[in-house]
Amino acid sequence: MSAGTPAQVLSLPLDHVVIAVNDLDKTIADYQALGFNVLRGGDHPGRPTHNALVVFADGSYFELIAWREPAPADRWWQLLQQHGEGIIDFALLPPGTATTVAAAQARGLALSGPHDGGRVRPDGEQLRWQTARPPSPDLPFLCGDLTPRALRVPEGDARVHPNGALGVASLSIAVHDLPASLARYRALLGEPPQGAPASHASAAVDLPHSDVQVALVRAGAATLVLSAPRTEAGPLARHLATRGEGPYALVLAGAQGATQVLDPALTHGAPIRF
Repeated sequence: MSAGTPAQVLSLPLDHVVIAVNDLDKTIADYQALGFNVLRGGDHPGRPTHNALVVFADGSYFELIAWREPAPADRWWQLLQQHGEGIIDFALLPPGTATTVAAAQARGLALSGPHDGGRVRPDGEQLRWQTARPPSPDLPFLCGDLTPRALRVPEGDARVHPNGALGVASLSIAVHDLPASLARYRALLGEPPQGAPASHASAAVDLPHSDVQVALVRAGAATLVLSAPRTEAGPLARHLATRGEGPYALVLAGAQGATQVLDPALTHGAPIRF
């Protein structure tokens, strides 16, 4: 696909980015040391997982998730065992999970769902949601609330961070075949209505002097950067060969103007920078 070729998709906001870790208590302490306000999320009934949240002013959040015991059938657990700690998945927030799934299926995308899910917070509050899983890891899953979202994603002072982080500016996603991935995103999200703002569109771009081709997809306040290698050499090609498709790095929007790369030892393998 050549530079400037339009590939428009309608935006759904980024809900959260999933970061798999080995030790939740240590991860909480390390993210606090980086200047994040970290909240304990609680336990997932029927799963040996517990989590903590880093919630941002733009409404997105990090889910720091760990396992209390092995879960060989869990894809996220498998990724943690195969590749170590780091970013493993991400979710978009649908206006309604069932209706969004039905619309995507009508456009030919084999979404699985809705599936019921939930969490019990440390204060005993029971949260309920529905998810839908995509057919390939270049796509996000959907996470739509049945209980009020503010119970799952706290508001107010919970979203204020000493390091000035305001939200996820961009999330990079490694893909093998950029046109094929864009076609799947169109099937997931649909075409924008006539006259929709340009910020709701994506565009394929061949980066000059680079072996990477990218396309930008709006996800609310965040930008999804789909990245595909044009050669079999280079870091992105090596990443795809070892870890496969999926999210792999992110940039935060912040109140501080200086570029900063966070220590990967403290982010537990998640490449994060301002």
